[in-house]
Amino acid sequence: MHNHWIVDLNFEEDESRTSCTASLSGFSAPGVRGIGIARRNPDDSPDSTIGEELAAARACSNLAHQLIDKAATGIETRTHETARLTF
Repeated sequence: MHNHWIVDLNFEEDESRTSCTASLSGFSAPGVRGIGIARRNPDDSPDSTIGEELAAARACSNLAHQLIDKAATGIETRTHETARLTF
């Protein structure tokens, strides 16, 4: 079996924060989305690259946790036992 998922990162920015949504697309990709936000300290000069990197990292981390939760639920449904997955 071969499957291919694509991670799509979408950004929104204003003067003080950057938000990112990480979503998956592809055949049989689960319908989960991760959200990440980076806030700029008012004393720091604006740098959209840093805000995007941090917001993307947080969104991908959130997406990963949701995928683990989804997998755990699938295991529990099949085994009728509590799944203990680590990240």
